[in-house]
Amino acid sequence: MKIDTIITNYSTKNLILSLCCILISFVGYGQVSSSIDSTAIKIGAELFYKIHVKTDSTSLVVFSEEQTFQPLEMINSYAIDTTKKEGYYQLTKTYGLTQFDSGVYTIPKQKITIGNNIFFTDSIQVQVNTVVVDTTKQKLFDIKPLIEVDKKRSDIWGTLGIVLLFLLLIGGALYWLIWRKKPLTEAEKIAALPPYERAKLALEKLDEDQYFENEEIKTYYSDLTLILRQYLDEKVYEQSLESTTDELMSRLKILKAANQIKLSKETIQNIETILKRADLVKFAKSKPDYQLAKLDKNTIELEIDHVKEGLPEPTEEELLQDLAYREALAKQQKRKRIKQIVAIVVGVFLISLIGLVIRSGFTEVKDTVLRNPSKLLLEKTPWVTSEYGAPGITISTPEVLERQMVELPEEMKGKVQTINFAYAGVDTPIDVVVNSSKYAAQADETGKQKEVAIDLLKVAEGVLDTFEKNGTKNITTRNEQFITPNGQEGIKTFGTAEFLVEDRLVKGQYIILGFSTPNLLQQVLLTWKEEDVYADQMVERILNSIELIKLTEDEK
Repeated sequence: MKIDTIITNYSTKNLILSLCCILISFVGYGQVSSSIDSTAIKIGAELFYKIHVKTDSTSLVVFSEEQTFQPLEMINSYAIDTTKKEGYYQLTKTYGLTQFDSGVYTIPKQKITIGNNIFFTDSIQVQVNTVVVDTTKQKLFDIKPLIEVDKKRSDIWGTLGIVLLFLLLIGGALYWLIWRKKPLTEAEKIAALPPYERAKLALEKLDEDQYFENEEIKTYYSDLTLILRQYLDEKVYEQSLESTTDELMSRLKILKAANQIKLSKETIQNIETILKRADLVKFAKSKPDYQLAKLDKNTIELEIDHVKEGLPEPTEEELLQDLAYREALAKQQKRKRIKQIVAIVVGVFLISLIGLVIRSGFTEVKDTVLRNPSKLLLEKTPWVTSEYGAPGITISTPEVLERQMVELPEEMKGKVQTINFAYAGVDTPIDVVVNSSKYAAQADETGKQKEVAIDLLKVAEGVLDTFEKNGTKNITTRNEQFITPNGQEGIKTFGTAEFLVEDRLVKGQYIILGFSTPNLLQQVLLTWKEEDVYADQMVERILNSIELIKLTEDEK
């Protein structure tokens, strides 16, 4: 669920208006200057930067501990030196600075507070020179070769695609090896024949085997009687294979007497004679001659025909039941094959999914599969990097910021020019507002034009007051210095709050960035849902992309 900030709760227009209209300015008098002990140093050498303040004994002077000298680095902060002169005090604050790369650098303006007034020093240019190396004494070494580093891949969709391809390959292999309709083997073809045809074919094959040449008369009679018993087992009496000769013949006579099968006495007698002769061969080691064995085989072939003719014709109901049984059996086998395929595919998929979870984490996989909007926004390629306002703020965002038209109050018209851009709405995981407001110079008591100094902390307090007026509760706040990648200093006000969204409070976080120079206020406002880890990553990426366009003296 997305947090809708005050932008979506009561309107982007009201919020942006609050950003550009909250300004507390104080103008005071004092003398502030700065100096350095040298305009050129060697790499790593300490440069002494001094701020001089001339003031009376009643004014409180504050040298901020959060001064930034980037691109130079502060390595020491010395105690304030105070000198009393006629009617005023001379305060000197010294900082030790250095830089570890050669080039020309500019020490930015520094902020000094005297009483309720804010003053800025002038910027100073410094030359950092390289250290000359005597190559006749110091050997030069070749550049070390590049070392390949394993790149961590986070493309879960690509991994899932590989898994699905793997599943398709497994499914194709299983189909080809197990489930496809393969050509039947000779044994399978024989097994698929009806019992009568199978028996006749088996009798024909008896002539092909060399029983008598190998004197295997016992095997011959075993196979011959097995063919007969299997046919009777399938078509007449289902226990024919397990029954003794006497039990089988007794059963055939009972079935004949009950008119369940039409057999002649001669047929029953011939079957009984051959079965008993086979018993003698198998158990009494009797050895009939070749001609008698051939005659018994022909007799069995003939009597199987008689048994087939004596079987009752199946009724239409029996035929339908048999057809329904076969169809049900085919459907059951088909369902079984489908279940096997599904089980294998699901099993492989679950194993692959578990592997992905172990590798990338459950939340990462879940949000990728379910297409979490915050994750999609974070991974959107490319992000939009653009300059907004005049003077501009360069910032990278997932989507381009749209210009917002704001109607200023009558008392502000002519005093301020404001430009506002926003990416916000009900469906946005993170809301971004960029505001740039330029104020007209004010006249002092003597009619002289003076610059407007802006208190960024009070501006941020005004934004938080606007939050509260629109239903936001339990606001926590912290302030710290914020420095852009190109060295611009500002104030970062941030914390948590419960924002009013559709008549209920939702926990969220906010960041208010404020930057100011005389007569100019620039702000960036970010709000997002508290537990949205992807929004946290977007915020970090946005903050690292912010750069302020430096003004020339004419633009100021």
